[in-house]
Amino acid sequence: MSKDKQRFGWRGLVLPVGFLVAAETAMRATGWESSLLAAPSAIAVAFATALADGTIATATLQTLATSLGGLALGAGLGLAIGILLGLVRTADRLLEFSIEAFRPIPAVALIPIALLVFGFGFRMEIAIVAFAALWPILILTRAAVAGVEPRLIQVARALGFGPAARVWKIVLPAALPRIFVAFRLAAGIALIVAVTVEIAANPIGLGYNMMLAQQTLRPELMLALLLWLGILGWGLNQAMVWSQKRLFGPAAMVRIDP
Repeated sequence: MSKDKQRFGWRGLVLPVGFLVAAETAMRATGWESSLLAAPSAIAVAFATALADGTIATATLQTLATSLGGLALGAGLGLAIGILLGLVRTADRLLEFSIEAFRPIPAVALIPIALLVFGFGFRMEIAIVAFAALWPILILTRAAVAGVEPRLIQVARALGFGPAARVWKIVLPAALPRIFVAFRLAAGIALIVAVTVEIAANPIGLGYNMMLAQQTLRPELMLALLLWLGILGWGLNQAMVWSQKRLFGPAAMVRIDP
C-alpha cells in the first residue's frame, strides 16, 4: 500500500475520534448522566471489563458460530441451486416463481416456526441465518453462471468433458470472482441476522448480551458491545476483501449485474 493510500485511510478516523472527544468533553463539562447513554470513557471501561471477564469472548464465539454455520449451510445450498439454474434453463423457469415468492420473506419472520421446530439454541439460529444467506448466493451465482461465455462450454463439450467436469473446470473458475462477491454480501447478512435473532428470541451471543445490558440499565456495557459488533463486522469484511484480492487480483473488482 502506498503512503498516499495509508494517509487517506487514517483520515477516516478523524470524524469518529472527533465525535468521541466532543461527547466526552460535553458530558464531563455538564455532569450529565442518563440511563440511555454513557460517556465514551465509561464505555471504554465497560469494554475492558467485559473483555477481561470473558463476556465478550464467549458472546462473540456464540454469534460467530451461528452466523458462520448458517452462512456455510446457506451458501452451500445457494451455490448448488444457483449453478443448476444457471446451466439448466428449464429448471430456472420452473423454480422462478417459487424463488421470487420465498425470497422476499424476512428471515426473522421465521423465528416462531424455527422455535417450534428447534427450540432455543444454536440450531434455531443457524436455520434462520441459512435462510437469509441462501438468497444472495443463489441469485448472484445463477447470474454469474448464466453469464459464462457459451463458447467455453462448447469447447468443453468438444473435448469430451462430462457435466461434472464442465462445471468444475470451466464454469466455476469463470464465475468464481462474482460468486465470491455474493459470498461477501451473504456474510454481512448472516452476521446481521444472527444478532437480530439473538436480540429478538435466542438467549445467546452478542445480541442477547446487549439486550440484557439494556434491561439492567447498563448503557455503558450495551454501547461497548455495540461498538465491538461494529469492529467485528468491519474486521470480517476487511479479511474477506483481502482474501478476494489475493485470490483473484484485478478480477476481484467485478461488477454484479443481476
